[in-house]
Amino acid sequence: MGRFINPFTDYGFKFLFGREVEKELLIDFLNDLLSGEHVITDIQFLNNEQQPEVKTERGIIYDIYCMTDTGKRIIVEMQNREQPYFKDRALFYLSRAITQQAKSGPWDFRLDAVYGVFFMNFVIDKDMPAKIRTDVILSDRDTGQLFNNKFRQIFIELPNFDKEEDECSNDFERWIYVLKHMDTLDRMPFKARKAVFERLEKMASKANMTPEERAQYEKEWKVYNDYFNTLDFAEQKGMLRGKESSARMMKSKGLAIDLISECTGLTAEEIEAL
Repeated sequence: MGRFINPFTDYGFKFLFGREVEKELLIDFLNDLLSGEHVITDIQFLNNEQQPEVKTERGIIYDIYCMTDTGKRIIVEMQNREQPYFKDRALFYLSRAITQQAKSGPWDFRLDAVYGVFFMNFVIDKDMPAKIRTDVILSDRDTGQLFNNKFRQIFIELPNFDKEEDECSNDFERWIYVLKHMDTLDRMPFKARKAVFERLEKMASKANMTPEERAQYEKEWKVYNDYFNTLDFAEQKGMLRGKESSARMMKSKGLAIDLISECTGLTAEEIEAL
């Protein structure tokens, strides 16, 4: 493990962005995310456990749920595991945050805006153009004009971000670079450019954690690391099976062993044993 915590463990993510005592980090990130649109001066953390409206419904626990000083509700989620219906899940999360604003008695349906910010360690839709950030709003299909500003989803696909440190051209990209590489960094970049990264360096340093915080983080880091090691093993095993299947087919067609070896990467002994 490196000098800094991994922000994509559940504990690491909430340690950096989900604590009242250090909410300036989240405020700064959200301002860079929404640069040119909004300036957030304060946030209030809301109860991240949303109870179902009826007993038979499913409850929700958000990673981070907060309200800005202007009344916008923002859900920030970190997701490592690829899910086939993640877009539906994100929609469900925001819909619950909307419907739970209903008031008993006479009510004019005026809503607080709800934003969802979703960090993903996977590509959400391989049929869509590969980009780091996808913004989803409610707009007119023909004109593209904004129809209602009370609903917005921002998907951040980390596998699509491949810029080097010196290629980051704005503070949002600098944030993503730091978060994506934090657990392998020896130093915190961009400190001379923006003070928040110096604050982040102190926050993210494992040396500054209490023994209890360090123990909890390392416990979750092990789960996180085991998960990705399992994925790597499954991928490698699947690739081997694919090579063996191809080799069997080529053998059945009478191709020479050395040619099969060249095409599949298997040794002659491995091919003979099939």
